Amino acid sequence: MKFYVSTAFLDTREAVEIAKAADDLGYDGIAIPDHVVNLETLATPYPYTKDGRRRWESFTDWPDPWVMIGAIALATSRLQFVTTVYLPAMRDPYSAAKAIGTAAYLAEGRLQLGVGVGWCREEFELLGQQFARRGRRTDEMLELMKALWAPGWTEFSGEFYTAPKLEMEPSPPPIPIYVGGLSDIALRRAARHDGWIGDLISTDQALERVARLRELRAEEGLGMDDFAVLTPLTDAFTPEHYARAEAGGITGIVTQPWMFFAGPRATTAEKIDGMRRFRANAR
Repeated sequence: MKFYVSTAFLDTREAVEIAKAADDLGYDGIAIPDHVVNLETLATPYPYTKDGRRRWESFTDWPDPWVMIGAIALATSRLQFVTTVYLPAMRDPYSAAKAIGTAAYLAEGRLQLGVGVGWCREEFELLGQQFARRGRRTDEMLELMKALWAPGWTEFSGEFYTAPKLEMEPSPPPIPIYVGGLSDIALRRAARHDGWIGDLISTDQALERVARLRELRAEEGLGMDDFAVLTPLTDAFTPEHYARAEAGGITGIVTQPWMFFAGPRATTAEKIDGMRRFRANAR
């Protein structure tokens, strides 16, 4: 089982210190969320809470994930980095591919691109991108970005994007693509790529998704041996819990270890101490 420390809702500079500590303590990765802005008023309900309210307070830090990964890649030696999750369809594909590719190049193969299609119509509209058909655009953007990351000249012709012969350097190492989301459409998209990223759900709910992913992968003639399943779990606290999750096909846990010891108001020192204690207890 791999353990990824989430930087969600942390102060941006503190997240760098957390990443350094995670590298030293033997964690497997850092999970970095994505929003460009936080609008005061939304008509769109947040889909991952029962009452539709957002999980974070106003003026919470949302650093650009690629700037963050570029910084912590150079401050660490072995940590993997995954976005939880980045929304390609909220950007233009060329700027997105350039930022992602540069971060992956600096991370020297330690980057996994976690993507989603997004839920906030108002954020899409503010950035000048259509909310409708964002799933189809995401699929095409991923295809285009893979072409842009490949060495040599690239040409592309799709439904939404067309590129004349061009090249984009530096060419990054291979970038695995993990897809986030709990719906069947999200699972189908994930099954076509390299992994799936869940949300805050129970172990039973996660294992149900793993079983569905196994079915979908089999339909494509693919197995699960090289397929990543990363998710936070609401009811996993002990080595026995994690062993059950791993036996069911979950390959990685996304967590904030200090929450088990000092809670959300922990100082940076308390967070790192919680990471140390969790690492010792989770084995």
